[in-house]
Amino acid sequence: MQHKFRAISLSYKNAPVEIREIIALDNKAIQSLLIKLKEFFNVKDTLILSTCNRTEVYYAHELDLSVEIIKLIGSEKCVHDIVSYLEFFNIINDDKKAIQHLFKVSMGLEAQVVGDMQISNQVKRAYQAAADEEMAGPFLHRLMHTIFFTNKRVVQETAFRDGAASVSYAAVELIEELTSNTRNPRILLMGLGEIGEDVAKNMVYLPEAEVTLTNRTFEKAQNMGAELGYKVIPFEDVYEAIESADVIVSSISAKEPFITKELAKKLDIKSYKLFVDLSVPRSIETTIEDVPGVLLYNVDNIQSKATATLEKRLASVPQVENIIEQSIEEFYDWKKEMMVSPTINKLKNALEQIRKEELERYLKNASEKEYAIIDKITKSMMQKVIKVPVVQLRAACKKDQAEEMIDIISDLFDLEKVNIKH
Repeated sequence: MQHKFRAISLSYKNAPVEIREIIALDNKAIQSLLIKLKEFFNVKDTLILSTCNRTEVYYAHELDLSVEIIKLIGSEKCVHDIVSYLEFFNIINDDKKAIQHLFKVSMGLEAQVVGDMQISNQVKRAYQAAADEEMAGPFLHRLMHTIFFTNKRVVQETAFRDGAASVSYAAVELIEELTSNTRNPRILLMGLGEIGEDVAKNMVYLPEAEVTLTNRTFEKAQNMGAELGYKVIPFEDVYEAIESADVIVSSISAKEPFITKELAKKLDIKSYKLFVDLSVPRSIETTIEDVPGVLLYNVDNIQSKATATLEKRLASVPQVENIIEQSIEEFYDWKKEMMVSPTINKLKNALEQIRKEELERYLKNASEKEYAIIDKITKSMMQKVIKVPVVQLRAACKKDQAEEMIDIISDLFDLEKVNIKH
């Protein structure tokens, strides 16, 4: 009997960022949690996904372990009153709904920015972590590879992943486009609020760029710089950094423009200098474009590009959902086959045991040639005998009657007794 696949989800849909930050798991905590789930509950197929938008645990078990798992998360995070956060978790104990949820999360349908390109890599890393701890059995291996294949179909057959649908990613895409002829472009990111932080994370898609971070709270810049491998400077050194940068991305909060036309005039611009203003209200004076060599893009330019892409993606959602349904159906056909495989193997073993016992009983004095002929005949007979119940079991899978047929065949051939005997 296969265990049910289940899911525990805490996401931006039902938990604010203050709660998500408390529950979020780093790689070390994920590894520790996987080990505890294996040791405490003998859970085999487990996937733990933790991003800025969600922390989710997928697992296969006969029992609902959601409260126990949430308590383990609390233990990892030193959150002693974790039970008081239960309302923020979505518990999915229905097998098919849990599988559907994982597919939708992996494709980006559940992302804050629909079609988020980062999620597929995050899911792959979660799967690798499970495999490293030997927490991925045949079920999870097959499920994940079905998801990866589905993701390829979505990319190839739909417009769901085309273009940039978030302001931060659209900004990075714009920078990539405008610096394509610049070797190792020097990028200065000012301000690490919500958008600035997201831009910093998306800068990983510009591996040739030399990224420098600065923030009024220096500690935040240091932490992010250490996490992403970027250079960090104190905010008081920002003017010197503007002078040397090719690209300046401003995401700071300021009542008056921080970068003015007068400042831009003082800069030694040899070819060009790109300014990207993601602040609301704007932190870069619009008139700086009058200065030769200055290019300015603001949040409205970038937002319109992102909005057009998002509309395109949303139009593709029914197509993506249809591909997912096809994949889940194929996966369930395999899952049903897996359900009857142990019974088929038990039946084969039971008949093979009878065949061998009878050969030993009646062919003690047979010649090698006689033994070979009778061995071949009895093997052929056994294969013909087993063919009908195997066909019936597989047909029962298609009709969702596998459990009933397994019980009938197990009783008919006394398979449980044979299994215990072995």
